[in-house]
This record gives sequence, C-alpha cells and structure tokens, in this order.
Amino acid sequence: MNLPSLGDIKRLRKKVGMTQSELADRAGVSQPLIARIESLDIDPRFSTFKKIYETLQEAEKERINAGDVMHSPVITVKCYQELKDAIEVMRDSDFSQIPVIDKHGVPIGSVCESTIINELDSTTPERIRDKKVEDVMGSCFPTVTPVTDLEVVLGMLEYTPAILVTEKGKLVGVITKHDIMKVAEEK
Repeated sequence: MNLPSLGDIKRLRKKVGMTQSELADRAGVSQPLIARIESLDIDPRFSTFKKIYETLQEAEKERINAGDVMHSPVITVKCYQELKDAIEVMRDSDFSQIPVIDKHGVPIGSVCESTIINELDSTTPERIRDKKVEDVMGSCFPTVTPVTDLEVVLGMLEYTPAILVTEKGKLVGVITKHDIMKVAEEK
C-alpha cells in the first residue's frame, strides 16, 4: 500500500471536501489529532495514519463528478445548418436548448427556445427559413471536464440551463437540471 506523506493529508481532505471534524468522526479519531497531523506537529502511529488515509480514500470514491451525471451522446446542431433544421431537432428530441458545434465538433454556441421565439418576433416567418444557426445562436454553454466535482456543476446550473462536458476540447456529454434531479431521485 502506498501511503501519502503526512503533508498530503490536508490536501487530500480538502480535495474530498471534508472538514477536520468530519474526517475525525469518520476515522474514529479526535479533531485536534487531525489538526496536529496536518500542521506536522505530531507523527502518528502507523495504524492511525493508515485509518485516516483509508477514510479519505473512501470519501474520494463517494464523490460524484460531472462524468457520473452527464448524458451522452449529445444532440447538437452545426453552426452552418439552417435554423429550421435546429428547430426540428429540438422538437423531435423534446429539448428546449441545444449546443451548437463547429465543423470540428467543438462547442461554439447554443440555440434556445427563447432565442427562436425572439427571432420569430423580429422577422417574418418566411425569412426565418433563410437563417442559419450561426445567425441566431447565443453564447456557448459553460464547459467542465468529466472529473469536475458535482458541487461545482450545481453552482453553475444556477446561472445556465445546461453545462457541456468536454475532454481535450471535444464534446463528450451534457448536464442539465433534469440530470441532477435524476441523481437526487436515485440517492
């Protein structure tokens, strides 16, 4: 078993989002002992250190990341497609928003129902048929990596209808509030 150094305990604890008290409770030790270990004031027994480290490993396994809740494959439209095609894709898939990608599959924008409705208000229905997605698309949904912590995703979803999950610049998944509700339902 490869154990970290004493100096790594604080970093690992923060990575899993635990307080010293939570770690102490779960490991069956006192909070002052955790504080002393983290400040390198004490050299604990091997068995105690191992118990603390194993508790941190278990907490790491319990964490939920973006990759755990995203759905894939992502239904998208390309920026050069006609807007009527995007409307059809959204209607057929029952989505109120959809990411827009470029010819390389990189997310560059979004189309939402409200964007289309605003466009209908400002143009005649005949002219909307001539529009391309890139003519009306809004800004791109925010992106995260598959290992982004769920807490970060939840905070972001307060301000946007969807979050894209990318890996090496390529779109691999999407997370909406609906996906979060499914996770909450399963717990």
